[in-house]
Amino acid sequence: MIPRYTRPGMGRIWDERNEWQTMLDVEIAACEANAELGRIPKEAVRVIKEKADFEVDRIHEIDREINHDIIAFLTCVGEHVGDEAKYIHMGLTSTDVKDTGLNVQIKQASEILIEDLEKLAQVLKRRAVEFKHTPTIGRTHGVHAEPTTFGLKLLLWYSETLRNIGRMKRAADNMCVGKLSGAVGTYADIDPYVEEYVCRKMGLKREDVATQVVQRDHHAEYITTLGVIAGTLSQMALEIRHLQRTEVREAEEYFSPKQKGSSAMPHKRNPVRSERICGMARVIQGYSLPAFEDIPLWHERDISHSSVERVIFPDATIALDYILDETTKLIDKLLVYPDKMLADLNLTGGLIYSPRVLLALVAKGAYRDTAYRWVQRNAMKRWLQGEDFYENLCKDEDVRKYLDPDEIKACFDYKPMLIHVDEIFARFGL
Repeated sequence: MIPRYTRPGMGRIWDERNEWQTMLDVEIAACEANAELGRIPKEAVRVIKEKADFEVDRIHEIDREINHDIIAFLTCVGEHVGDEAKYIHMGLTSTDVKDTGLNVQIKQASEILIEDLEKLAQVLKRRAVEFKHTPTIGRTHGVHAEPTTFGLKLLLWYSETLRNIGRMKRAADNMCVGKLSGAVGTYADIDPYVEEYVCRKMGLKREDVATQVVQRDHHAEYITTLGVIAGTLSQMALEIRHLQRTEVREAEEYFSPKQKGSSAMPHKRNPVRSERICGMARVIQGYSLPAFEDIPLWHERDISHSSVERVIFPDATIALDYILDETTKLIDKLLVYPDKMLADLNLTGGLIYSPRVLLALVAKGAYRDTAYRWVQRNAMKRWLQGEDFYENLCKDEDVRKYLDPDEIKACFDYKPMLIHVDEIFARFGL
């Protein structure tokens, strides 16, 4: 069953009709190769290509009786082809067709996911440039740390998305393998040329060595790559959820004029898209464990992996396609409030400039650990008693030995702390 959040392009790939059609394409290509080898009459191949067809319902009907879906499929196709059907599946085992067909579907799904990632990257790049010099407070452990810019937040996500594009391309390429080497991978009943021909025609590489199956380390690498990408999307969404909290509200999801946030509370503007992204990311990442567990199989093959993969590959690619699109929309229309960012940057009364005061003291000759204690004790008075940080520094006898009030005041400026922003952006040609 294809989930309700499936987008049309990805849904078509995992539609059962496309799954069987892909396997039929593999079977027909194998017939063509066998005809070139003289194992099948070329006229028979012409008939097979002309008549080969199937009905999904009929495959299910036969499968209920014989309990073997690939044979049910071949039987259904044979009902359309007639006598020439005896040449279909010559020398093959079921997994030759199933694994090769599955990897074609994964190749198709990967093309969509790479396109999704590239769209997201473009949106992130545009908005990063838009807010390149918009100051905001950087937080570590959820606590105000030092100034940064909102553009740098977005640039960070852009950079990670570029890495994810590379990861996705590598994982997709490693999944682009097929095998038609028979029951235990020895080509006992099939010429290696058939595998070479079919893989080339289906846009795959030939697996160097296989058993009855393509080895599942390929699949585990692919699924975990989807999980890494989902983690990046969840990171973005989680940050926006924090920024949208009422007490913060430095940025928030776009809220359309007719949108409703709560069935009970008309005032609510909830980060529902971000929460959906975080939730779906957990599902995608959760598929990594069964993918790892599919790697060890009994001897040359068992089918413990098969039932798992019928779920995790459609669901993980569909879900990632969905939240990539959701994240692109989220960033594209994100509402950003620079005035609130600046206000929050100043919320602690200058405590965020403590590193600059510390460095100024050290530059004047103070021992670093001692200077740290001087600055810290004045910072704590601000945290705990609400006293003025700057004024207390000016009154502190130890600090005054090294810095006068104007020198202290000069430390209370975020602009010098952001002088390298352009340099960081330049690394990306921005």
